Amino acid sequence: MCKKILAGNWKMNTTIEQGISLVAALIAGEKEIPAHVQVVVVPPFTHLHIVHQYLKNHGIMIGAQNCAAHAKGAYTGEVSAEMLASVSCQYVIIGHSERREYYGENAQILNQKLAQALRVGLTPIFCVGERLEEREAGSYFAVIASQLRETVAMLNPSDFSKVVIAYEPVWAIGTGKTATAEQAQEVHAFIRKTLAESFGILAAQTSILYGGSCKPSNAAELFAQNDIDGGLIGGASLSAEDFLAIARAF
Repeated sequence: MCKKILAGNWKMNTTIEQGISLVAALIAGEKEIPAHVQVVVVPPFTHLHIVHQYLKNHGIMIGAQNCAAHAKGAYTGEVSAEMLASVSCQYVIIGHSERREYYGENAQILNQKLAQALRVGLTPIFCVGERLEEREAGSYFAVIASQLRETVAMLNPSDFSKVVIAYEPVWAIGTGKTATAEQAQEVHAFIRKTLAESFGILAAQTSILYGGSCKPSNAAELFAQNDIDGGLIGGASLSAEDFLAIARAF
């Protein structure tokens, strides 16, 4: 059985006060979260320490939205994986489509980030997914296979076993469009098959999350699919009511 994971990526949203209110609302509704589901909140860097203070006696874990490709040094504005671990982060998102597109993160950079995260014991949530033009051209399998083979497929089996994958169709992020459950399952199954080429049975044990406009209205149908093990939630994670409703959908 793959671990069921629900991660809420707040992106560049909320002040610290708003973040505290959101976390407090999640704590108040924590009993609504099924026992077999691991919930992770992923706030901005500025919130990590205070969010940890609120959550340290609860079952909700903390992740970061990014980490540096280097361990330390003269990299102004960067935050290292070791720094994240020091404020009790357990997860870190790597390879999000917004980082790839807006900041030019390529396979070389992403491999460095994976190495840094794994070195300090963080669990990477590694993102893959196709753009609209790649979906419409029918090349999305080739795109996703390349994204996997150039990065996580190069890890040794021990390190790979610590990685979570997130499929995020870029055309469904922040657009209101959502892949159908059948479309999402098709790609999740392909991801698992592609990973099995490198890691065999480990691929069957890898959590693969869906990350494209998942919301309370479609979560249950998505999570019912054989190869969808949870969600990487964007906008809906900014509402405790919506996020908890998605958790209940498991």
